[in-house]
Amino acid sequence: MAVPTATVGELDDEYIFKMEDVLKTYEKPLSESEPVVCVDEKPVVLHADTRPSIPMQPGQVARRDYEYERCGTANVFCGIEPKAGVHFTKVTPTRASPEFADFILEIAANYPAAETIHLVMDNLSTHTRKAMVDRFGELLGGWLWDRFTVQSSVPWKAKDWGYLLTAMPNQGLESSYQPRQNQDQMEVHQKACAPDT
Repeated sequence: MAVPTATVGELDDEYIFKMEDVLKTYEKPLSESEPVVCVDEKPVVLHADTRPSIPMQPGQVARRDYEYERCGTANVFCGIEPKAGVHFTKVTPTRASPEFADFILEIAANYPAAETIHLVMDNLSTHTRKAMVDRFGELLGGWLWDRFTVQSSVPWKAKDWGYLLTAMPNQGLESSYQPRQNQDQMEVHQKACAPDT
């Protein structure tokens, strides 16, 4: 089975090593002293209704019109400790370094007794020690970054991992990963439109 090259980078030894390293991190057992937290961000479009919705009535679901007014954009940071079922979200105007640093501080505050927090994230330019130091200064920013064992993920989307693991069975990729449908859906709503005057 061919691997689509538009989805993944070149499958050289360094790439395979990094991928296996991320999968080993995900396979770590649930641990209070070394939690594994995955972090990503998502841009969202903020909508406002152009017509009032019709409320739910017995035997009829609530109804909303498909038209909306675009009210700008926002960013949602999301952190997940998959084995504990814990998630963190933070809505921010952008995904800039100071906002990322604030989000990382919030995650660290949730694990005061942890020896280290394994942090799996992509290679976005704001995901750096510099973001912490610029936001909190060398002493606190450096301390905050050192609370984490940072694991940069390989440059493809998580939905592609199951495909890769089945497409490359002879590449030495041992994992308990089993692709599954997401059972839970989460919606983030933030009204950013100016009120009608």
